[in-house]
Formats: sequence, structure tokens, C-alpha cells
Amino acid sequence: MAGEDPMLSTSHPFYDVARHGILQMAGDDSYGRRVVTFSCCRMPPSHELNHQRLLEYLKFTLDQYVEHDYTIIYFHHGLNSRNKPSLSWLQSAYKEFDRKYRKNLKALYVVHPTSFIKVLWNLFRPLISHKFGKKVTYFSYLSELREHLQYEYDQLPIPPEVLRHDEKLRSLHEGRPQPSAKTPPPRPPLPTQQFGVSLQYLREKNQGELIPPVLRLTVTYLREKGLHTEGLFRRSASAQTVRQVQRLLDQGKPVNFDDYGDIHVPAVILKTFLRELPQPLLTFEAYERIVDITSVESSLRVTHCRQILQSLPEHNSAVLRYLMAFLHTVSQQSILNKMNSSNLACVFGLNLIWPSQGASSLNALVPLNLFTELLIEYYEKIFSSLEAPGEHSPGRADTGGQGSHLVRGCGGTDPPKPSPGLSGLRVP
Repeated sequence: MAGEDPMLSTSHPFYDVARHGILQMAGDDSYGRRVVTFSCCRMPPSHELNHQRLLEYLKFTLDQYVEHDYTIIYFHHGLNSRNKPSLSWLQSAYKEFDRKYRKNLKALYVVHPTSFIKVLWNLFRPLISHKFGKKVTYFSYLSELREHLQYEYDQLPIPPEVLRHDEKLRSLHEGRPQPSAKTPPPRPPLPTQQFGVSLQYLREKNQGELIPPVLRLTVTYLREKGLHTEGLFRRSASAQTVRQVQRLLDQGKPVNFDDYGDIHVPAVILKTFLRELPQPLLTFEAYERIVDITSVESSLRVTHCRQILQSLPEHNSAVLRYLMAFLHTVSQQSILNKMNSSNLACVFGLNLIWPSQGASSLNALVPLNLFTELLIEYYEKIFSSLEAPGEHSPGRADTGGQGSHLVRGCGGTDPPKPSPGLSGLRVP
């Protein structure tokens, strides 16, 4: 991972934070002052980083140097709405860094400041002493930092993203063409990571279990307590709560959805898990064949669906079957929850399949949703021949071999019963 100390051990007390390379030691400047860099571009989304742990890690690191003079270089580029800490956190962080930390801080260099920094400065001005304020210096370009530093500039660990951003700013200033952007290398996931990692990774980290813990946790809870909830999967939940739950799950900590008092939290978590898979559950390879579903004769579409699923990797097929069994159960309760197979398809279509390049076009939405609706409505007929050895679906209904037309509403069958091995699940 870019920025990570190759000597960093997983036994480090703050490995979950340190692995991102947000904070780095850059040696001593020509005055013998330790130089510390803080890179916002290396901060992951808020649900992947516990900001309280980040604060504790900052203090843990600075405690090793605050008895002597030191300098902090803050690279602002990369701070955005996804990884930005709350204002209350920033306020508490400033209070945590008392005189012990401020006394020997000789300079705080802010590189590539934005209007957000200026607004933040005005908000916190009443809390910031005049003496501390004099230590802050802003640099719009890296060249200005280079001229100011009494330091071997080439030794400064500047993230590639910051270098590219600086080049872009200078190009705009000088009227030159902008350099092409490159995607930074991915960070290695935590051993307990649940979101943004592959199905294969989850299987390896969970003793070969095919069904990811987050999927089993949310499906089990919703099956027991959410089937009669009107608008299930269509309603939103508190973004802050969702991020909090994601963070807990990524850290391998137990989650009891009863604590949040909102049935839509586990529903949103389930959709988020699917959406953040590196490759869609239905795979990139199947995209074109799925989009072509509307060109297939109506009476042959169920068979076409089965043929596509037969080409899926075994793991994807098992996870998809588990999910569709549950959504089929949800659709059977549509008189109460108002979520028939068509409505569910509108919600889940784009969470199950998307192209490898760019986003799905508006024209693709109809076939993608139709394909998803077929999977839900004709679950038994499509998946009956796709059972993976040793894997059981979370519930099963007798569809009676429905015909070639899609049934709206809940139909006339009884809802399937949950598998006995899942009824008591509360944590992944």
C-alpha cells in the first residue's frame, strides 16, 4: 500500500489506522526539528476509519516527539465529504492537543488550502490563541513549500496524489494542458473487513463460509422483523448511523440492529454491501447478456436467465441464490410491505450488476430491472437446478411453476420459513 511503512507490524497498537499511511515521519530538518506529515488523501471513507482512533493514534505518535521542537506539514488535498471528520470531532481534537503538544510545535504548514480551510479557521478562531495562529503558514503550491523549508525537499514523503494535484493546479495557473490522472494503488483490507472486498476474500477470512457475514446478518434480521415493513428497501436511513454500523462490521465488532430502532438500517447496510463489492455479484462478464434480455422472447426469458446464471462462478451463484430466496420471500408479503418483485427489482437491479467501465445508461435500466424481477418472481424455477453442494437458501416457497407472465402482488402462496440454523443470529 502506498504510504504504509513496510516495517509496520499487524501487532502495532494502532495498526487499523497506521496502515493507511495518513501520518508519516519525514526525518529532521536542518534545524534538527522532527518533520511530521499528515496526508488527507490517504484518509479512507468515514465508515472505514474510526476518527476517535485516529485522534488517539495522532497523540500516540506525537507523544514520542513533543518533548522537542517539531514541524507538521498538512497536505489538505483529498479531504472530501466521504472522509471528512465532523466539526465536533475537529473541535474536540483541538482541545485534546493541549499545551503539551502546542508548546514545541514550531510550524504548521498547510499545503493546497481550500475555502473549507478558511471557513474552518473563522469558526475556530475564538478557540485558537494568537501565538498558535502565528505558527500556521499556507502554501498554494509545493514550490512555495520547497522555498520555505529548511529541509532536503527530495526526502519529503509527498503522496503521488498530492504531486498530481499540484501539477494540475500549476497547469491551470500557467494555462498548460492538465496531466492525465492515475488511480492510486489500493490499500490492503483489514482481516475483518466486510465492505469493499471480494467474495473470495470474505470466504477466505470466514473459514470457507460461502455467505458473507454481513449478508447473513442483515437477511436474518430482516426476515425475522422486517417482512411486514411498508417500503422495505425503498426507505433511507441515517447516513451517520449507516457509516457507524459499517465501521463496526469492518472492525469485526458485534452489531445488534435492535440498538438502532430503525428497520431500514439493516436494509440499507445490505444494499451498501452489494454496491461496494469490487465486482458486481452478477459479474462484469454477464452484463451484456443481461442487457439483451429484452430481445429474448417472453416465453424464453426464464430459461435465458438460468443459462446466464449457469456461467457464474460457484461462489457468486451461491450468494445470489441466498439473496434471491430472501427477496422472493419479501415479495410474497407485498400486500403488507408494498414491495412486489417489480418494486424490489427497481431497488436491487443496479446493486447487482453494472458495467466495468462507466455507469449504466438509462436505456440499460429497463433490462437490468427486468432481469432482476425475473430472478425474484421465478426464484424456484430459475435456481432449482443451481443448488451448490452444502449450501441452503434462507427460505423457500412453492411457486408452483409459474408461467411466462410476471405476477404482481404477493400471489397466493405461503411465505417460506427461515432456516433453523439462522434464527438466532445476531452478529457476523
